[in-house]
Amino acid sequence: MTPTGSAAGALSARRLVDWARAHPLALDAALAFGVLVCMVAGSFTDPHGSPDGPTFGDRAPDAYSVLLMVAGAVALVWRRRNPFVVLGLTVAFTLVELVDDSRPAPIAMSAVVALCTVAARTDRPTTWRVGLATMTVLTAAAMVFGPTPWYAQENLGIFAWTGMAAAAGDAVRSRRAFVDAIRERAERAERTREEEAGRRVAEERLRIARDLHDVVAHHIALVNVQAGVAAHLMEKRPDQAKEALAHVREASRSALDELRATVGLLRQSGDPEAPTEPAPGLAVLDGLLDSFRKAGLPVALARTDGDRPLPAAVDLAAYRIVQEALTNVRKHAGPDAAAEVSVVRVGRTVEITVLDDGPPAAVPAPAPAGGHGLLGMRERVGALGGTLTAAPRYGGGFRVQAILPVAPRTGEGAGEDT
Repeated sequence: MTPTGSAAGALSARRLVDWARAHPLALDAALAFGVLVCMVAGSFTDPHGSPDGPTFGDRAPDAYSVLLMVAGAVALVWRRRNPFVVLGLTVAFTLVELVDDSRPAPIAMSAVVALCTVAARTDRPTTWRVGLATMTVLTAAAMVFGPTPWYAQENLGIFAWTGMAAAAGDAVRSRRAFVDAIRERAERAERTREEEAGRRVAEERLRIARDLHDVVAHHIALVNVQAGVAAHLMEKRPDQAKEALAHVREASRSALDELRATVGLLRQSGDPEAPTEPAPGLAVLDGLLDSFRKAGLPVALARTDGDRPLPAAVDLAAYRIVQEALTNVRKHAGPDAAAEVSVVRVGRTVEITVLDDGPPAAVPAPAPAGGHGLLGMRERVGALGGTLTAAPRYGGGFRVQAILPVAPRTGEGAGEDT
């Protein structure tokens, strides 16, 4: 057969299988007709017709036997809908034939098919209980009421066929359960893959939004402050106004550079190229503090970590926390506020603390509308398994403290004190 013929044959077989699954009653009717043909053909066979073996055509079933065979075959049409009822009917028809006829027709075939159906559609304990009961009843009836001696091969054949029917049905059920388990596992894996992909996309979107916020908010806050200073000094002190405008230009250029780098990574197709500059971290903390000092915010720094390197994720988170906390100080603590930053290495953690001496507040100052600074800090700390405290200080000012594990822990949420 040519490859094209093989493909056409496979397609036809597939269509036939799909049709049979879509029309189970028609398939059962065809099976019932086949069983009826086998029973009728068997009723014309005499296993002891001659010394040489069985003969065909020497005997013929009477109308009563034909009626029982037809009834047993018709019952099989509903074997899927009511398997136990069909089994009971076919066993009853077989018993009637065994008891009343001296040369019984092979109606036991219908009982064998019904028993196989029951075994395929129920559990194993039920299969063996029902199968054992069916074997016992039919074999005992054949031995007691049959025209042949109790040890005849026909009687043992009923025992063997009913036993094989139960075993075959149980094998079919096990196979279906195995295939269903594989299919369910594959579907669950597919769902898990889709959920994992969706979760990764959401996490990446959140990370990009957080990074963009950190980059833009910091520099725009500095630009806003310096622009205000320049506008205030433009007429009376033009030299200082020029210096403020120079800081505005420097801050805006830094913001554009970082924004261009971030958006450039998003626009790359495939795996993005490795950045040519290192990610910001505590190694460039002095430069960050200088940018705030130029904007008019006095910042003191205390470090007891010995400049020991941190994991990249922890180092970036520490830098962003200091950046966002000082940006909030510059925006909300007033023009005369000062800030203190401390970086302390304690065992397997690093503590980042940012304090300011802004005016006292009776209640914690609410975050500005649409603000995401504290939320972003909490998300960064939570992703690393650390803790974040952000609250007003007694007597005035605000305090932000983050405790980050040096070795990030997965699967643990961040505790928060707010």
